[in-house]
Amino acid sequence: MSAATRILDIFEAFAEQRRPLTLSQLSDVLEVPMSSCFGLVTTLQQRGYLRPVGDRKELYPTRRMLQNAEIISKNEPVIERMTRSLEVLRDATQETVILGELTMKPPAAVYLNVLEGPQSIRYSARIGDLKPLHSSSTGKALLAALPEDKRKALLAKITLEQITANTLTSVDALRADLEEGRRRGYQMTRGENVSDVAAMSMAVTVADRLFAVAVAGPAYRIVQAARQHHDALKTTIEELRQIA
Repeated sequence: MSAATRILDIFEAFAEQRRPLTLSQLSDVLEVPMSSCFGLVTTLQQRGYLRPVGDRKELYPTRRMLQNAEIISKNEPVIERMTRSLEVLRDATQETVILGELTMKPPAAVYLNVLEGPQSIRYSARIGDLKPLHSSSTGKALLAALPEDKRKALLAKITLEQITANTLTSVDALRADLEEGRRRGYQMTRGENVSDVAAMSMAVTVADRLFAVAVAGPAYRIVQAARQHHDALKTTIEELRQIA
């Protein structure tokens, strides 16, 4: 397990630094001895995941990890079947569309697919991002769709961290907000997870899995077009319900 963690740390270090690194620099970034990195780095080079750059013994990841991830993603059967409907929603709203699912380690909404809108100012996110259940629209939609006993147990387990000035940090306030969302027909955040970003989301069960679909963007645009986006979101949810 420690080796797997260290390998992930290596790739995340390159993503954070955004530049080639020597073994010594990688050791400094990870705050681990060079001896702990050497064997893993050598194996990654031999397997084609890292390559030398220039003549300073710098290393940088190859595209092999990306290629494998793309193959895995494209062949995820349920998500692949949902993608076309999500693309139509993205085109209809001109905003970023997100597909999320509940994960329990830690409890959060994990982004399974992100289709960014065409606007120059838009909400950007990455597949694999984890978002708090209490402050993201996907998280709220997933919470609201759970049976009462499971939702109550989950709310007792998570910390309602203050992320922005608008974040709901009390269980009573969050429960009231979820109930308002149920009456409205969709869950919504207004600058609760990212300042000046709003999102609206609905849950849907596909192939016995609970998902949430969100439309996200600058708060002024989302709030202004909420009715139209809700109509488009409802249409998408109905289409997704037909997927076996």
